[in-house]
Amino acid sequence: MNARSKKYVRRFLIALSLVFVGLFLVLPLVFVFTEAFSDGISAYLEYISDTYTQRALLLTVEATLIAVVVNTFFGLFAAWVLTRYRFPGQKLLTTMIDIPLSVSPVIAGLIYILCFGRSSPLYGFILRCGTPVVFAVPGIVLCTIFVTFPFISRELIPVLNARGTDEEQAAALLGAGGWTIFRRITLPHIKWPLLYGIILCTARAMGEFGAVSVISGRLRGLTNTLPLHIEILYNEFKYAPAFAVASVLVVMAVVLLLIRCIVEYQGRKKEQ
Repeated sequence: MNARSKKYVRRFLIALSLVFVGLFLVLPLVFVFTEAFSDGISAYLEYISDTYTQRALLLTVEATLIAVVVNTFFGLFAAWVLTRYRFPGQKLLTTMIDIPLSVSPVIAGLIYILCFGRSSPLYGFILRCGTPVVFAVPGIVLCTIFVTFPFISRELIPVLNARGTDEEQAAALLGAGGWTIFRRITLPHIKWPLLYGIILCTARAMGEFGAVSVISGRLRGLTNTLPLHIEILYNEFKYAPAFAVASVLVVMAVVLLLIRCIVEYQGRKKEQ
């Protein structure tokens, strides 16, 4: 293939990519915002400041923050254990971490209903504790944690495997403690992958629908997250309010995307 042919092929592939992105990504987003502002800016502000919308937003943020914090600790510990120790069942543990990626979120919601619902042996204990799980906020948080917990560990495991243990062993021989080794040696090497995993976990948690839809009971103003609230508005033929609330999720996703791009750029810059 000569240079001229390569130039045409490159242009064709670039044009094809732009058309694909425009049709499947940009056009739907434009439609969302067009429909969201179809009744005017004042109506849009009214839709997103609605009491039920605000409560759904707060619940989404609450569940996301808890899930990200829990999964950050779990991801760090799981990645450390799987890359720094050898023990029976290690392959099994690695496989189990990937289960939420292969199991339908709807099935995850059903599993938690079976585990904590009325038919569960734990139901009596749950009643005595006075903290319901099914059709309540704790169930939403648990499901959000379940569907998002592989993201951080899966970002860290390849990096820790690639780095090896030479520096950590040298520090241990020089008398450094475990926490000092992690804080001064390990953490600087995994800082950018950790941030990237946190961003992915946050984005996935904010948009979770299937598992939360099953376990929440969809109680308006109580157990509705933003995705569930959007579906309820859409099913009630309130299209402008539904797309207005959807635009809030889109803006949050775009902000996370920009943060991810900054993190990737900083990570590559540090590696150079």
